[in-house]
Amino acid sequence: MKSGHESYKQRYEKHTSKPDKYDPNNLLTGMIKKLNLKNDAALSRALEVAPPVISKIRHGRLPVGASLLIRMQEISDLSIKELRDMMGDRRTKFRISDKQFKPKNEKKMKIAEPTQA
Repeated sequence: MKSGHESYKQRYEKHTSKPDKYDPNNLLTGMIKKLNLKNDAALSRALEVAPPVISKIRHGRLPVGASLLIRMQEISDLSIKELRDMMGDRRTKFRISDKQFKPKNEKKMKIAEPTQA
């Protein structure tokens, strides 16, 4: 095994309920334990996602999205806050940039005044 890479068993054994830093592996491993599943493939089936999604999250190539968190909440009966705590996400508020709500074209639309007949 390459140095720096942990086996699934090592990641599973390192699971803590409240990690000190952001680690989505902890969330995935916690879900496997909570649902009494055998491995990542069983978790992907339970979450109804493709197995590569779990793999990409484990390897840091894909973030844990809102829809996946909601699905985890639905099948585990854990709250979203508890799930976020499991992966070390300690943010109390989520800030969305103003840029996300501004239209690309800054031209103001004029509202036509009704014509009288």
